[in-house]
Amino acid sequence: MENQASQQAILERAHHDYAKMLSSYAFFKVSNLEKSEDLVQETFLKTWRYIVKGGEIATMKAFLYHILNNLIIDEYRKPKTTSLDALAQKGFEPSTDGETNFLNTQDGTAALSLIQSLPEKYQKIMSMRYVQDLSLQEISIATGQSKNTIAVQAHRGLEKLKLLYGSV
Repeated sequence: MENQASQQAILERAHHDYAKMLSSYAFFKVSNLEKSEDLVQETFLKTWRYIVKGGEIATMKAFLYHILNNLIIDEYRKPKTTSLDALAQKGFEPSTDGETNFLNTQDGTAALSLIQSLPEKYQKIMSMRYVQDLSLQEISIATGQSKNTIAVQAHRGLEKLKLLYGSV
């Protein structure tokens, strides 16, 4: 009993002397106040277990920092979990409607097939603009037509495509 009291006194003294320094060191490493406090408490728990098992500690400060560093490394290695609330605050919206995605894909496929139904002068422009995702300037260079002509043909082709799509 007397031995346990002296062990407890050693740990209390170490906590009094080093807890604040360990906390600020841990906070510097993990950038989270609650996590740093948890790591320091875990450091003292591990130290207590070591002392109770009869372990000898030559330099308490070095021992505590050694334990804390190992705990910090373990914390870095843990897989990080991100809460859905935190993602939502950043603007992430999880997709819950797989049917909408399927329908969008089907609509896109239908629209692509309808491009083949357009007059030939519009087919080429529409394919370059909406399938290959080329800019008006790039299409102009590729076809040798002016940018304005390409813009007009893309607009007219899109209007014809809307009419064809609406009739399907």
